[in-house]
Amino acid sequence: MQKVLESLSRGGVAVYPTETLYALGCVATDENACARVAAIKKRPSSKPLPLIVGWREGLKLVSDDIPRSLVALVELFWPGPLSVLVRAKDSLAPQVSDENGFTSVRLCPHPVAAALSRELAAPLVATSANISGRAAAAVPDELDSELMEQADAAYLGKPWPMGGVPSTVVRLKGGNELEVVRPGAVPLSRLEEQGFVIR
Repeated sequence: MQKVLESLSRGGVAVYPTETLYALGCVATDENACARVAAIKKRPSSKPLPLIVGWREGLKLVSDDIPRSLVALVELFWPGPLSVLVRAKDSLAPQVSDENGFTSVRLCPHPVAAALSRELAAPLVATSANISGRAAAAVPDELDSELMEQADAAYLGKPWPMGGVPSTVVRLKGGNELEVVRPGAVPLSRLEEQGFVIR
């Protein structure tokens, strides 16, 4: 993990495991590194790069707009594969937010991903480690050689990702109302069981 940590700290791009899939990422405040991630992945510029943090308070490094309803939501579902759209801080690279200034973030429970974010004291880009349009990877053998050749470092040791679908992405609409941007690993029924209304 040290090699990945050192690479990210120097503005590099790395492959690392999350709870669901391998991620391609960098420090989210580094505009040049974020541009490289998008280029390696061949990701359209219209699709913002998603983020992870390694501790709950790390949310404050992503957004200044943290209402009580957001705190209640993340206390219930973080760490875990629930990504929430929040207004991005100006300190983040432009590639991580949409045209309205929103980015998606989750608290990743994978010990390696979380440790990287904590050690760097920064949010990390965590887009799936695959060329856009190709299959994502949950085990090292599934990682695309074209992508791996362009990354500066990779952590391929265990624990590997658990596989399955990517994170669920939601947007708070106010109070306990949620808009589901992308269904995923957290079933909508679990959100409803906790009193949230899906709109």
